[in-house]
Amino acid sequence: MILLRSTVHENARSSLECGSEAPASPDGHRPAKRRRWFGCALATALVLAVCAGGVFYWRPWWLIDESIRAWLRWAGFRSQYVRLDSCRVHYYVGGQGKPIVLVHGLGAMAESWAEVMIALARRGYQVYAIDLPGFGRSDRPDVDYSIAFQAEALKQFFDSQNLGHADLGGWSMGGWVALKFILGYPERVRRVFLVDSAGLTFKPPFDPSLFQPATVDQAQQLLRLLTPQAARIPRFVARDLVRQVRPTRWVVERALNSMMAGSDLLDGKLPAIRIPSLIVWGKQDALIPVSCGEEMHCQMPQSRLAIFDGCGHMIPAECCGRLVMETVHFLEADPPLPASAREFPADSLGA
Repeated sequence: MILLRSTVHENARSSLECGSEAPASPDGHRPAKRRRWFGCALATALVLAVCAGGVFYWRPWWLIDESIRAWLRWAGFRSQYVRLDSCRVHYYVGGQGKPIVLVHGLGAMAESWAEVMIALARRGYQVYAIDLPGFGRSDRPDVDYSIAFQAEALKQFFDSQNLGHADLGGWSMGGWVALKFILGYPERVRRVFLVDSAGLTFKPPFDPSLFQPATVDQAQQLLRLLTPQAARIPRFVARDLVRQVRPTRWVVERALNSMMAGSDLLDGKLPAIRIPSLIVWGKQDALIPVSCGEEMHCQMPQSRLAIFDGCGHMIPAECCGRLVMETVHFLEADPPLPASAREFPADSLGA
């Protein structure tokens, strides 16, 4: 700015000293004004870029969450609340057509489904994505956060939205909740799809306390369990994850204690589920091994098993295109597709 102003001043003085007449037109200073405006705009843009970079460095998860929420609003999804028996619950709803309800996993929230939500809404579904009690923007009542509690909350949510019969999707712990709900209320669900679902007994090769990371190293270990792409995630993102999970740490601890108590395990109970079922698994899932998906498929003989090579536990984010394609194909088939098991190679996942 100083350089621009100095240049204009020197040019004017030189013109007077040579005896030339200054232009009488008031437009004579417009180029200088434009240069000054451009300089101010450039400086403002640089300051905003530095501020945005600082926010992303110190609070990347907040910036990611807010960006996803803005994306959902742009896509026509409405953020709403409803009062259930035990607490107030937050949810999204968007799209028009056949109803489908999506249930997130442990420590996650409705926005975790964002890309799937938008894709299903564009394909003729009215999509509901719930923040289970204790997570996201829902209340955190003083309860045990058992799978049975969450399944009952899901039933109350169905009632609140007048969903007599709907499709259902569950991811990780959300798959466990969905299966528990179907066992109790089979008439409420038309078809179900499960993504890397919990619910069967297996010996985890990790310390369950990683779900409540208190250090950056623990956060990085958790990310390695969730995705084979964890090595690309910067350390400052892992650092902010520790801050992000702090408010719900006690909820996750209660949920884990209830899970490990075993009263809600589904071993031997899945054959009672007769509705059409799609089981989707990431072959590289280090959190819940693909053997659990194969066992679910064995216990639900009418089910279809799709294993995605190149994906870990974060299929709705890592392999969304293939997930949506398989899910819509499964939901819309009439009559229902026959039982099958198939592995998709990594080079097909972008299809």
